[in-house]
Amino acid sequence: MPFEFIKQKVKDVQLIIPRVFEDERGFFLESYKKSEFLENGIKDEFNQDNHSKSTKGVLRGLHYQIAPKAQAKIIRCIRGQILDVAVDLRKNSPTYKQWVKVLLTEENKHMLYIPEGFAHGFAVLSDTAEIFYKASNEYSKDHDRGIRWNDPDINIDWDIDFSPILSGKDKNQPFLKEIEETL
Repeated sequence: MPFEFIKQKVKDVQLIIPRVFEDERGFFLESYKKSEFLENGIKDEFNQDNHSKSTKGVLRGLHYQIAPKAQAKIIRCIRGQILDVAVDLRKNSPTYKQWVKVLLTEENKHMLYIPEGFAHGFAVLSDTAEIFYKASNEYSKDHDRGIRWNDPDINIDWDIDFSPILSGKDKNQPFLKEIEETL
């Protein structure tokens, strides 16, 4: 198998470690193989790919889309390193409001699978970072939502030693208690 799937402490989130073939020429890896993802419970159809670049200290998130345009994602850092975070917003889930964080780097080539119903964010730890991710639904401005990155009711340990650089949108995201009834 070209992948190792590791279930995380938050229900349905998985760390995906691809098998990397490396030699003096460089490396090769499969970043997605539908049959193996299906065998490991990832049944989403991915309909959009995104690529972003950010500088050190940038924190993006916490973002999600509501139904019927909710998005599952597979996140991979292809340059630099990020601290990637997923927060369970599924009210009926036993891990509701719980979060998981993983270090994704160009060196470790790990990926994080985040199902629908989760908010996602990341902090850039390297001078720059490029992130490539798959999404199960296309972006929809009408369904786009967010939660404040430092919401005390979620209490994410970002484990960063800097004041994050935030977009205007992310600085003004609501707290979970303000929008919880709409989830």
